[in-house]
This record gives sequence, structure tokens and C-alpha cells, in this order.
Amino acid sequence: MGRMNYSSGAKWEEIVGYSRAVKIGNIIEVTGTVAVDDNNKVVGNNNAYVQTKFIIEKIERVLRSAGASLKDIVRTRMFVTDISRWEEFGKAHGEFFKDIKPCTSMIEVKGLIAPEYLIEIEATAIIS
Repeated sequence: MGRMNYSSGAKWEEIVGYSRAVKIGNIIEVTGTVAVDDNNKVVGNNNAYVQTKFIIEKIERVLRSAGASLKDIVRTRMFVTDISRWEEFGKAHGEFFKDIKPCTSMIEVKGLIAPEYLIEIEATAIIS
């Protein structure tokens, strides 16, 4: 089984030493992903729904490059800075996963890498 690393070019990847995703065999782990675009600008400033949607679309792109899709996701982990906004996060998550229904967690954290990020999402996919 070979290992394939996928990069998004985010500024933190080289500093911290990580990949956007790692594929070994039929398993793909997607690292914690925030709502930052290709120009390192926040997407959806103070909008939990928009940030969540953007992140899932970003995860979908890296999965496609690894030969998978959102349908292959078996677990998501949502780290949020304000759990009282769970319905906003959940609405966006549900739009993508209402039929897939992966295991998921939504955990409130003290903060993320920058204060403008309201949510960070990790995902695990298994290609069947």
C-alpha cells in the first residue's frame, strides 16, 4: 500500500508540516479545513453557514483529486467556536450529507488558528 499526500498550498502546510489529505490504500484522511480561499482570505466572515458550506466544497475537491467523493465519507468532525450556532453549521452540513449520513461530531473549542474562522472540519473517507 502506497502513501499519497495531497496539498492545497495553504500557508500553514509547510510551516506546520502537514498535508491537506493523505491516502493510504482505500482510506483518505482530510486534515482540519477552515474557510480560507486560494488567496489566503477568509470566506464568509462571521457567517457560520457560508464557512461550513465552503469548507465541505473544499473537502470535496481534494477527495475528487484522490479518486473519491463525499459519498465515501464515513466521519466528519466539526470544531466550532460557538456551539450556540449549531443550527447554522448543521444546516450546511445537512445539505451535503443528509443522504450519506456519516458519523459526525460537533465540538466547541476555545479558538481556531485565526479568530475569523468559526469552524474547522476534518473528514475520513473510505473508498469501497
